[in-house]
Formats: sequence, structure tokens, C-alpha cells
Amino acid sequence: MNRVSSIAFRVAITTIFLFFGLSRIQAQAPAPSPSPSPGAKAAADEEENPFAPEPAPALPPGMTGSNVDDPRAKLSPGLYDAGEAAMGMKHLELVKKPAAFQLGSDNPDDPKVEKMLGMLGVPSAKIPKPLHLVLAQLAFANSDLAFQGNYLFQGNFYGVNIYDIAKPANTSLVTSLVCPGGQGDVSVYKNLLFMSVEMPNGRLDCGTQGFPPGPPPTPEEQKEKKRPVPAAQKDRFRGVRIFDISDIRNPRQVAAVQTCRGSHTHTLVVDPNDKNNVYIYVSGTSFVRQTEELAGCSGEQPDKDPDTALFRIDVIKVPLAAPQDAKIVSNPRVFMNARTGAINGLNNGGTHGKPGSEKPKDTNQCHDITVYSAIGLAAGACSGNGILLDIKDPVHPKRVDAVNDPNYSYWHSASFSNDGTKVVFTDEWGGGLGARCRPSDPNKWGADAIFGLKDDKLTFDSYYKMPAAQSDTENCVAHNGSLIPVPGRDIEVQAWYQGGVSVMDFTDPQHPFEIAYFDRGPIDPKMLVLGGDWSAYWYNGHIYGSEIARGLDVFELTPSQFLTQNEIDAARAVHFNELNVQDQQRVEWPATLTVAKAYVDQLSRSQALPEDKIASLTDAIRNAESSHMSKKSLAKLKHLSPSLNKEAEAAKSPADSKRLRALAGILEHPAA
Repeated sequence: MNRVSSIAFRVAITTIFLFFGLSRIQAQAPAPSPSPSPGAKAAADEEENPFAPEPAPALPPGMTGSNVDDPRAKLSPGLYDAGEAAMGMKHLELVKKPAAFQLGSDNPDDPKVEKMLGMLGVPSAKIPKPLHLVLAQLAFANSDLAFQGNYLFQGNFYGVNIYDIAKPANTSLVTSLVCPGGQGDVSVYKNLLFMSVEMPNGRLDCGTQGFPPGPPPTPEEQKEKKRPVPAAQKDRFRGVRIFDISDIRNPRQVAAVQTCRGSHTHTLVVDPNDKNNVYIYVSGTSFVRQTEELAGCSGEQPDKDPDTALFRIDVIKVPLAAPQDAKIVSNPRVFMNARTGAINGLNNGGTHGKPGSEKPKDTNQCHDITVYSAIGLAAGACSGNGILLDIKDPVHPKRVDAVNDPNYSYWHSASFSNDGTKVVFTDEWGGGLGARCRPSDPNKWGADAIFGLKDDKLTFDSYYKMPAAQSDTENCVAHNGSLIPVPGRDIEVQAWYQGGVSVMDFTDPQHPFEIAYFDRGPIDPKMLVLGGDWSAYWYNGHIYGSEIARGLDVFELTPSQFLTQNEIDAARAVHFNELNVQDQQRVEWPATLTVAKAYVDQLSRSQALPEDKIASLTDAIRNAESSHMSKKSLAKLKHLSPSLNKEAEAAKSPADSKRLRALAGILEHPAA
């Protein structure tokens, strides 16, 4: 296959993926199979392999690429036996996908493959044979995570798996909920489980039969890169499903709220002033369905139809006492130009180049929105822009700021610092299935962008990218992460697909750095195969990674030069009853001596206090612990407190000043 036909082939694949709603996973390569057949291996070795990786481009002038000398750069390949490297964290367990969530074949001629293509509505006769296995495997990809009590909920394009994590190193499957429709992002609140559905194979009844395939793209549609819309179906579902999980082993669907673009992701919003309802912000990134399937849906541009389903998000109100009555209550125009009233008021300003090198594209969708109700704000990662929303009235969020960046391709997700003074945005350059961590890929592209936040305004500070070079057969780019609640520091654990898991300290927003990592070698050394960690989240003392191809990863942090055992123990002192990462919760640490020791370690590391002062603090805390908080030892702690407040006034860094004051407060009144 020559270079021109190879490019055309990839364009055709991408068109097919867009047709089936996989708008942010760009098709290039097949998903994994546990043991490739000899025939498949031979095909992979052929020169005309259409899934072989594209040659890496040259590093742009003035840019820096990833580190080829990092231990992660040359790990051996494999699905379940790949080489591994870790620093500052330990891999406790990989829980493989349950059988119901695996295709169970690596043969494109297997009847299972054809059955899955039929379920997806893929016109198999119109696409190349090697692509059959690609699409069939992708239907079982793992996606996002949510947590409640001792349960972990793992989304999947085929449904949801629920795990018991009471013993994280011995995680066990509780039940599997088969309910196809992609991408299966999940959140949980009390007895309710919410799931995003975007692909056109989703059915109201969670059936696996899908719908008949629609027509392939016409030459005109291919030329204009238009997405052909499948034929209307009365039983199709695209939107947000709601399940009652009162019986955790038998989830029961109680509502299914249809939306015009489906739900690529969604965000649970809990209004502190409303105890009777929760709200769901729906982000749809796929095509708009026709009015014959769902009344009121229009995919026209604003100049042709001001009621278009583009350029908005959807807000669903869910009555907790009657979730079956959930419905859309507003469609906020969060991209509107306040001065002109134009609903397409934002654009990306060009990507990956000098201003004017690429025609700006209107931002017509949000990929993901993180709400922080405690401060009344949300950060939206909205394709061409990062936006800031006022959500004090959750039904009518209002944009208060927007930013873009020429080094960003697709604004994907966001996280606030715990104090609300910083926002970390991610850039999913390549859509999730591109190799974007090669030595020739700039470390400002496909990275995190850290912004300061003050008076509802965002100000750029710096970039952070997982520093290790990855091969051209490893999909790698910034993806989902969460805060690790170490007091006195801003730390985020983050998934990078086949780049593994990286833990970043962004306490100083202009100088972020890596403090821990875990990585595996590529799934396949010759083909770019979709895999790696989709999400990596901290929950009650452990890190959980949703591994797209393999299953569920479980990690724990270990002490290193960057993180002490006291800091890890202080993070473990924080306990969540529920965690939906996009519904960010304010962390408050108990005033215990465990937390105090973490602050002392940090002040020692930064040399904010002299060694003799550190020694006095350490001895006083140790004596208080060994004496079981005797009056004498408590008096000694209290005696040290005033001097720490004085030191805080003279501290050179804001971070050390906060640590000193927090430490002084604990020593003044330590909790038992």
C-alpha cells in the first residue's frame, strides 16, 4: 500500500468511526487480543499493513521532545506480560476484564466478529476486512471510574462492571451490567448510577442486537468530511441512563433521558442549596440525530437555525425521590458572545502553530466539565477552549472566562486545586489513539496546561507532560486524573493511556514536576493498538487505573525522595463516601499529628525552617504520640505554635507560609 492510499485508508477509517459516534478516538489500529493468531501476526509483518504506525514527524524548531533515556522508554511489549517500570508507586494488582466484556477472538472471520459488527450497525461489506476486528474489539473498551463506599464502578463501551474494593489488593467482581452504547462514562449518587451513551447501537432496553447498518458515506460526504446519520429508530437510545443500585448485584434501569447528540461524558452536579434533586451536565460530541428520531434536534449552523443542538450543553434535573421523572430542564449556550449575542462566540484560535497558520474553528461542544460546587465554579474543557462557568444556579451556568492556546489541539478535561486557585486542563491531541509521546513530539503538545485562577479569571502558568519517551505503537496523550490529598501540596495522579500513570506536583504552578510513575511496554511492537490507562484516580488510600484493554489496575504510593511516608499517611487520613471526580469535593484534613508530621517533612524539604527547629518539632510530636497525648506533651506542642505563626509571616514562599500556619493550628489544638 503506497503512502497516498495509506492516508486515504486512514481517512476512511476515521469517517467510519465518526459515523458510529466515536468522535474522540481516531481510528488507526486494532484493539488487542490476548494471543494473536499466526495469520494476524503475519499480516502485521506485511509491508502493506494498514495499521502500521505513521512515521514520526520532525520536532518543530524551538521545541523539546520526550526523554529517550528514561527507564520507561524501552520497555518490552506484551498484553499481559509487558515490561514494567515504576517509581514512587507499587502495582498491587491487575484485575482482568470479565469474559462478558471480551470479544474472545482474534480472528476477523470468527462469527463473533460479524455478530458484533451487526450489533454496531457497521456495513461490514463496505469496509476492509482488517478493520472488522478493530471495530469489534473497540466495542469492549474500558472507560471512566466512579466510587461509592467499598465499590468501584468501571464504565465500558459494553456496559458497567462493579467491583468490591474493600481489600484493594484483592479486588473482586460483584456484577457486570451488559448495556452497550459507548462510551459508558459513569457517576454514582446514593442509590443511583448514571451512564453516558453516545453510539447509535444503544437501545432503550440495553439490548445487544443493535440496529441494521445504515448507508456508507457518499463521495460528497467523504469529501466534505460529513458524518452520515443512521436511519431513525424508535428504540434507539443516546443520552444518559439512570439505574437504581439499591440492590448492588442487580442494577435496574429506571430512566433514560434522550439528548440530541448523545452523551460522550456527563457531570454530576450537587447543589448545596437543593437536597431534593441532583443535576447532570451532558456533554455530547457526536452527530446530531434527525428530528424523525428525536423531536427538536437540529444540526444546522446558527445562521440557519438559532435552535441548533450545537453550541450548547444539556442540563438534566433528577428528582431523588422520583428519578423516573428526570428530564432536560435547560440547554445553556455557554459559548455565546455576550456582546453580539452570537451563540458560536468562541473558537480555538488555531492549533499547534503560529497564529494564522490554521483557520480557527468554532467551539461547538464541551468534552468534559468539572464542577466545584464548594466555590460555585466549573471548568469546562470544550474542544477549542478552556472555559470557566459560574454554577451557583446549576440550571443556568454562565460563562465568566474563556482561554485558548496555540499549543492545544483538543481541550479534554480539567481539575481544580483544592484551594481553587489553579486549574489543570488536559489536551487530548490525537483523540486518544495517537502516539503523541514520541521523542519528536513536543512536550507542550498533548500535555497539561496549568492556569492560575483569581477573581474568576484564568492566567496561564506552565505546561506539564509525562516526560518519558514512548514508542510509535503506544497511544499516549494527556487524559483523566484526580487530586491526591497530600496536605500542603497540589498533587495530581493522571492517566496517559499507554504512557501509563504519572503523578505530578503543581504546588508551584510555574514549575510542575513528576514525583511518581508506573508504565508498561507497548501492547504490540509493530501495530498501534488501543490500550493503556484511561483514568487514574486516588480513592481512600489507593490509586485505581481503568486499563482500556486489560482490565483494572490497583496501585499504592511508596516513599521516595519526593514524597515521605508521613505525607502518604496524611493523604490516607482523607476518606470519601463517594467520589465522582468531575464533581470535585473540597478536601479538609483532620487536625491530627499524622498531618502535622507531613507539614514538618515539607518544611524540612523546602528548608523553610532550620534543622534544629525541625528536630524540636519532630521530638515534640513523637513525645506526644508515645505519651498518648499527655497534658505535658500537649503543652509543649502548644508552646511551639506561636513561633510557627511568626515564621509564616516571614516565609519566602506562599506554600511554606500556608504550611506553617496549618501546622501551628494543629499544634495549638491537636485532635486525638
